Amino acid sequence: MTTIPFDNSYVRLPDRFFARRAPTPVAGPRLIRLNRALAANLGMDPDWLAGPAGVGMLAGNSVPEGAEPIATAYAGHQFGNFVPQLGDGRAVLLGEVVDRDGQRHDIQLKGAGPTPFSRRGDGRAALGPVLREYLVSEAMAALGIPTTRALAAVATGELVVRETRLPGAVLARVAASHIRVGTFQYFAARGDAEAVRALADHALARHYPEALSAKHPYRALLDGVVARQADLVAAWLLVGFVHGVMNTDNMSVAGETIDYGPCAFLDAYDPRTSFSSIDAHGRYAYGQQPGIALWNLTRLAEALLPLLAEDEEAAVAAAEAALAGFGPRFEKAYHDGLAHKLGLSAERDGAVALADDLLARMTESRADFTLTFRRLCDAAERPEADAGVRDLFVDPTEYDAWAVGWRKLLAEGGRNPAATASSMRAVNPAFIPRNHHVEAMIVAAVERDDFGPFEELLAVLARPYDDQPAHARYAEAPEAGGADYRTFCGT
Repeated sequence: MTTIPFDNSYVRLPDRFFARRAPTPVAGPRLIRLNRALAANLGMDPDWLAGPAGVGMLAGNSVPEGAEPIATAYAGHQFGNFVPQLGDGRAVLLGEVVDRDGQRHDIQLKGAGPTPFSRRGDGRAALGPVLREYLVSEAMAALGIPTTRALAAVATGELVVRETRLPGAVLARVAASHIRVGTFQYFAARGDAEAVRALADHALARHYPEALSAKHPYRALLDGVVARQADLVAAWLLVGFVHGVMNTDNMSVAGETIDYGPCAFLDAYDPRTSFSSIDAHGRYAYGQQPGIALWNLTRLAEALLPLLAEDEEAAVAAAEAALAGFGPRFEKAYHDGLAHKLGLSAERDGAVALADDLLARMTESRADFTLTFRRLCDAAERPEADAGVRDLFVDPTEYDAWAVGWRKLLAEGGRNPAATASSMRAVNPAFIPRNHHVEAMIVAAVERDDFGPFEELLAVLARPYDDQPAHARYAEAPEAGGADYRTFCGT
C-alpha cells in the first residue's frame, strides 16, 4: 500500500473527544470521481487512489497505514433546540495530512457506516446527496469561497433505505478541521471546563496561531471565529447561496462552509427564499443567514465564557464586545462586495444605497440574481446591452430608472468601460450550480447510472467566471424562477 502522509493531532486530545471506529466495509466499491489535483496537493498519489487498493480505502474497506479512524463528539442547536449529543453518526475521520503549503486537513469518509453517535441510523449515505455535496463544494471552491472540498465519490454497490431504496455512496471530504461550534457546546453543556480549554487550545494552534501571542488568546480566538464567519456569510450572499441548515453543529470554527445538506442557490431574488423541506418557518432563509450566524456565534461565546475571564461579569463583557464586531465586519464585506459587483467602490457616496435599491427592485420583479449581475457586466461596457437586463424585470422601467443613477456613478469614477466590465466579470459568476441542473444530474446518476451530466456540470462550474458559449444552457434560469424548488437533507 502506498504511503499517505498522515500527521494526526485530534486523536491526541482526551479520549472523550471521540470514539475510535473504523469504517464499515461495503460490498462493491466503484470510483465515481477522484479529485486528482486535490489529491496531489495533499501529497497523495492520484494513480494509486484511482486503483483497486485506493478505491477500497476511499470506500472504507481498508484502513491505510498511519490512519487513526475516529468519530468525533459534538452537540448542537438544531433549529434553535439544543441536542446535547449528536456526533459523527455516519462519518469517520481517517486522519490528517499536511498539504504542500503546510496547511493541515482532515480526511473524512461520509457514509462510512454506523458509529456510537448514529442514534439508530444506518451510518450510510445515498448517492444523490454525495453527488450534490461533491459538486456544490467544488463549485464553491471555484467561486473563491472558503469551503470543505471533495476528494472522491465512491459508489458502494449497496442500497440504502430512505423513503425508498437508493444506491449508496461514500464521499471522501477534506476540511481544515471538523471542529464545530457544537463541539464546544458538547463539553460546555457537561460542565467539562478542562475539555473546553483543551479544545480551545487545539483550535488556536490549528486555525489561529497568531492569536497565541495575544494578551487574551481565548478572546482572540472568539474574535477570529467571528471575523471569519462574518466574511463567509457575506460571501454566501454575494453569490446567492442558501446553506439551508445553519445549526450550530454545521458551523465550522475554521471559517469554512461545511455540511452541504439541503443547500441551494437563488434563482429569482427574494431574501425570504428558503428551499429546505425541513425549514417550514424560514429560519435559515437566504436573508436570515447573517442573523443566524451571529446567533450561533453567541452560543460559541457562551461555551467559552469560563476562558474569557475569571470574573463572570468581565467574561460576559468580553464576549459581548467580540460579538459586537460581527455586524460591522459583515456589513463591510457585504457592501464592499455588492459595490464591486456593480463596478463601484463602497466608499463612493451613494454606491451602497444604489445596490440596496437594485435589490429591492429585483425582489419586486423576481429578477434572476445571477443573470442580473452578470448581464450588468455587458451593460457597463455597452449601453445597448441594457436590453438583456431589462428582460429580467417584470416592469423593465424599474431597471431603467435605477440604471440612470448607476451610470452616473460609473461616469464619475472615470474608469474605462472595458476595464469596469472586466472587473465586474471577475466577481459576478456566469455559472452557479443551478438547482434544476443539479437535480437533473442527480436523476441521471441515480435512476440511469449515467454520470455524464455530473461530469459536464462539474467541468462547467470549475470556471464560473468565464463565458462558456458551448455551455450557455447551464447559465439559464429555470422556468417560473425556481420558486417551487425544494431540497432535502438526505440523511
